[in-house]
Amino acid sequence: MSSSLPVPNGHHTASSSEKPASIQSDSPTVINDGKKNNLPPTAHYEESSIFGPQHIEISTATLNNPLDGMSAEEVLRDVDTFVEEKGLSEHRELFRRGALLARVAQREGGFEEVSEIPEDEKKILREEITHRWRQPFMLYFLAVLCAGSAIVQGMDQTAVNGAQQFYFDEFEIGPEKVYIRGLLNGAPYLCSCLIGCWTNAPLNKYLGRRGTIFISCFISFASSFWMAAADSWWNLLIARFALGLAVGAKSSTTPVYSAESSPKAIRGALGCQWQMWTAFGIMLGFVASVAFQNVTAPIGQSIDPPRYPQWRWMLASTAIPPMIVMIQVYFCPESPRWYMEKGKHDKAFRSFSRLRNHPVLASRDMYYAYKMLEAEKHQREGRNLVKEFFTVRRNRRAAQSSFFVMFMQQFCGVNVIAYYSTQIFLDAGFSRSQALLVSMGTGIVNWLFAIPAIYSIDTFGRRNLLLTTFPLLGLCLFFTGFSFWMPAGNVEAGEMSTGRVAMIATGIYLFMAAYSPGEGPVPFTYSAEAFPLYIRDTGMSFATATCWGFNFILSFTWPALVDAFTPQGAFSWYAAWNFFAFFYTYFFLPETKNLTLEELDIVFSIGNREHATYYKKKLPWYFQKYILRKQVEDYPPLYQLGGGGSMSEKIARTQSRSSQR
Repeated sequence: MSSSLPVPNGHHTASSSEKPASIQSDSPTVINDGKKNNLPPTAHYEESSIFGPQHIEISTATLNNPLDGMSAEEVLRDVDTFVEEKGLSEHRELFRRGALLARVAQREGGFEEVSEIPEDEKKILREEITHRWRQPFMLYFLAVLCAGSAIVQGMDQTAVNGAQQFYFDEFEIGPEKVYIRGLLNGAPYLCSCLIGCWTNAPLNKYLGRRGTIFISCFISFASSFWMAAADSWWNLLIARFALGLAVGAKSSTTPVYSAESSPKAIRGALGCQWQMWTAFGIMLGFVASVAFQNVTAPIGQSIDPPRYPQWRWMLASTAIPPMIVMIQVYFCPESPRWYMEKGKHDKAFRSFSRLRNHPVLASRDMYYAYKMLEAEKHQREGRNLVKEFFTVRRNRRAAQSSFFVMFMQQFCGVNVIAYYSTQIFLDAGFSRSQALLVSMGTGIVNWLFAIPAIYSIDTFGRRNLLLTTFPLLGLCLFFTGFSFWMPAGNVEAGEMSTGRVAMIATGIYLFMAAYSPGEGPVPFTYSAEAFPLYIRDTGMSFATATCWGFNFILSFTWPALVDAFTPQGAFSWYAAWNFFAFFYTYFFLPETKNLTLEELDIVFSIGNREHATYYKKKLPWYFQKYILRKQVEDYPPLYQLGGGGSMSEKIARTQSRSSQR
């Protein structure tokens, strides 16, 4: 077979000036021209009906800078008006330079052409690209705060994993009471779905991101002691239901706070800290279970009937992380975009300045965000925002994509392991002590394998992480479920089949290793950045309510599901969802990496049909490149940054190509 494909008759070959060589697929990559001579002939993928869109620049979306088409003089006049209106006159010269940088923000190396920028500031701008992790202390301090909030979340989730083995005995909730067991485990997530997530918008409106985090951590702190002091299963149920108020508000706000405060180059990495440190909190919950499993104080085992104080210590230990976060939260700056939404532009600039390496970067990012938000404001004037959440394609696509990744965070099956791994290992033949210890291992694996996502989420991308890991998750769950068909040994006599328990443990450990860099960090990072600012709080409430609602369904139904369908059927059910998710992600889920929050407006304006058609037509390109291992021409991107001339010039070029067909 020839390694190149003929160009259909009448089709014009796009020049390098019309289709940037630096863009491959829908992600920017650099082509090493020095290696081209050693490669086989190139297969050409042009603007044909066979391999991609007919019109690259019109039928695909261009992420336009709102300052595109404005001259430097017009930009300077506009920024002068801006600083006067917003009370920032003392920073006029700084914002003038920032505005000129915002004008070329989408042009690679564009700041080098701006003569008004002194050399010392150009050095800062170069280092922003070459040393993206060289950020101010306060940005990392804020990241630590968000990490602490995530640890609270994770520990609240899994302290119950070990504790339930004791309070089920104390409150005489036997294996036959599957729905009471499921309700006790799922109560926080039922409350979060029904109430907690919906407190996010009003709390953020009046208290800001920091105030919401403080309130939610206080509720976590108080409910930890309430759960530890419960004297009946229904009292424990009410305490765990109250915990859901904190779970919903905290999980809705913390990722948004991180996304709004971070520069775009590392926004995904800092955003995925939520999942990484949630995983660390999950691990701490397992550690607490192991640490307190033999503690008898203060009640002791001489009481008749015997009591089990271990679970009280396990649940009380979850009060420590929220106490630390409450102390830290008001040392961090508030979200600058929240300040801008409230019209407090002087405070927004101070916040941006604390979160960026240089005031000129702060002025550029603030002015650029302001212009994007101004354009968005004009578009929504006089419209019903609740109605637009569902009827405007940009908002509907953001909601659809966020809800999907949140739904799959539960239906990939991970919280079956987070909440029930100890019981799963007991069913596999482990003793209680061994089951607690091996469960702790799942938490350690979950945290360790979340670390690579910090580096890959902004380079490999959110979408690609999901496409890589969903099939692995499905295979691991099939492996785990089918391992239960192995001979169990004589469990009653204490003789377990080592091969069987090893296979089950291996399947679960591999599952956690595949989950942590993919469906672990992506959902909250993705949802926090998907919605436009004016409905971001409401959108994040919907997204987290979706997450915790299905979390409740999973935790509530798992005992009954295992009882009805056996472990093999229960694990296979969730395995099948992962394979469905792979195909949905490929055809319908947009990529969001390396774009500002405001630029994502255009990404989510691309409809489902356009997105699915593009990736359907791209399948032959993947086949040629990755299966046949051929050197192929870069495929036209689904969207590209603006800056390649005015829109009229782009239309003229497209019409010129069309007339030659």
